[in-house]
Amino acid sequence: MNTTKNLVMTLGLCVFAGAGWAQPADYPSKPVRLVIGFAPGGAADYVARAMGDAFARALGQPVVIDNKPGNGSSIAAEIVAKAPPDGYTLLIASPSSISVNPALNPRLAYSARDLAPVTKITTSPLVLAVNPATGIRSVADLVAAAKKDPGKLNYSTSGNGSAPHLGAALFGQITGAEMTHIPYRGGSLAIQSVMAGDTQLTFGTSPSVLPMASGGKLLALAVSTHERSPLVPGLPGMKEAGLPDYHLEFWYGMFVPAGTPPAVVKKIYDATVTAMQQPSVKASLARDGTEVSVSASPEAFGSFLAEDGKFWVKLVKSANVKVD
Repeated sequence: MNTTKNLVMTLGLCVFAGAGWAQPADYPSKPVRLVIGFAPGGAADYVARAMGDAFARALGQPVVIDNKPGNGSSIAAEIVAKAPPDGYTLLIASPSSISVNPALNPRLAYSARDLAPVTKITTSPLVLAVNPATGIRSVADLVAAAKKDPGKLNYSTSGNGSAPHLGAALFGQITGAEMTHIPYRGGSLAIQSVMAGDTQLTFGTSPSVLPMASGGKLLALAVSTHERSPLVPGLPGMKEAGLPDYHLEFWYGMFVPAGTPPAVVKKIYDATVTAMQQPSVKASLARDGTEVSVSASPEAFGSFLAEDGKFWVKLVKSANVKVD
């Protein structure tokens, strides 16, 4: 069975896998651990902290944010996949953990079937940005520079198999531009490397890139979506920038260990939706180009993941992305 078919079967069903577990009547009765697969300061960490207080109030218990960066977010995903399915260990994950990493490395210590979907929480475009000292001022400039000196330009990402990695791979596939991948242990480190001149560009998440671009430390060239994004005013979409076949949108979602009782999943879902609907959370995320986007139900999120996974797995294969 191929990776995509596996994803379709498992994600659509794993919400119900814990039907045999008895739900504690007082859940939650202690603090909840929210695991993030990237270092502090990156987009995942930003989203978690933007929603953290509101999520804790909705749950009625403290929420402890636990950053576990490394291996393209696989370390965090494995921690949650192997945690007791009792609702006290949660994961904020991106397509990297759910679709890309299993496709890149079938020997991972977890698979998509080990994580049950709760809800999508945010969506945003990636932002293509360069160090201003490169002299690159447009997407066309970047393509020309990369083709003039193949492999000379270095692009930073938050790790192998991350959305920025796949965004750059798609860029190279469409344009024929050859650039060198430099993975880091999180988005903030990847952004710092571009600002320092150790790398020249990145396809970064909006919360990581935009504050630095507004301060002049990075030059944002375009968003990764086909059209302009109202989340990032002033930047062209890829069609306008000269790449009409390029489109990539990024999301974060909430997950629990497979086997978590459905009633507990529902409580986590309700608390997440309540938190994400708070005006202060929406405003905080919108300031850095991220939109609140919650699923209609855990089952609806599972259906979304099954379809979305096809895109990411196809990209991994067609762009010949490998674990470095």
